[in-house]
Amino acid sequence: MSLLIDITLGLVLVACSLWGALALLYRFPAGLTRRRLAVLGWLLLGGLWLGWHGQGARLGPLLGMAASLLPLLYWWRRLAPASDGDWADDVRFLATGSLHGQRLTLDHVRGFDWRNRDDASVAWERREYDLQRLASLDLLVSTWGRPGIAHVLLSFGFEDDRGGVDDFVAFSVEVRRRHHEPFSEIGGFFKQYELAIVAADERDAVRLRSNIRRESVTLYRVLLGEHERRELLLALVEQANRLERTPRFYHTITANCTTLVYALMRRIVHGLPLDHRLLLTGFLPGYVHDRGGLIPGVSPSELRRRGDITERALAAHDDPDFSRRIRTGVPGWTGN
Repeated sequence: MSLLIDITLGLVLVACSLWGALALLYRFPAGLTRRRLAVLGWLLLGGLWLGWHGQGARLGPLLGMAASLLPLLYWWRRLAPASDGDWADDVRFLATGSLHGQRLTLDHVRGFDWRNRDDASVAWERREYDLQRLASLDLLVSTWGRPGIAHVLLSFGFEDDRGGVDDFVAFSVEVRRRHHEPFSEIGGFFKQYELAIVAADERDAVRLRSNIRRESVTLYRVLLGEHERRELLLALVEQANRLERTPRFYHTITANCTTLVYALMRRIVHGLPLDHRLLLTGFLPGYVHDRGGLIPGVSPSELRRRGDITERALAAHDDPDFSRRIRTGVPGWTGN
């Protein structure tokens, strides 16, 4: 029992040291050199407590670490997400909007024409959508060779006057980076980024991932009732409106492209269970399939094979009918 207590206390001291080091590395308000010096100083302090513990002491090292940690935690709790900043062009505007009767107005829909992953013709448009014509919901999963890791988008389709679905707007939950700021999954644990919900034309959002970044993109038709589909769309817009008023930090686990949508869906579809596939986003379609949300009678592997739109997106790069062409052969898509 004594050995177990010593091991547990040692692990606690190590964990506190590592957490403090990473918090300082990603958020200490100084240049890189000073941040590294702050990290070094913190690790030396942690080493002091660990060394003391290694001499058989228990309460002293624990109280010493607690005394060191308290001011760090006070500083950490006072960190607040920014309401403005030198945002990167692709996350400059959130998917804010307003509802007037059956007409949804989105203030900023992104319609970039990407030349490469860092350069695009910038275009933001104000668009209106008739909610009475909201006809479909698709889940797009973009992967880049890391098992279980993916980015998801939700694309809402609207009917034209002939009854075909030809107007799509894609919603993406992303980090709100500053100009020239790289993305770091670890930084996403340490309040490095604000949270963003972006609305974009599919020729922007999908081509960026399939044609420019050369990721593998799979599209799934989601079976959601008319009322639930509408409520999800409005919930995304309302969440974006809230983020505009009250910014929130992105978090790699608790506030990302999947968990945020899951939190919204739980208000609309009651009883949705927690599942590890909500964190391993690459496996999310299996979770949706098990909940009856994908086309019935088709296996998940077949849905994935027929829903792989990567090659079709490359072939339709300059086609104005891009959204229809990428859906050719996708289960549930009629092509009307």
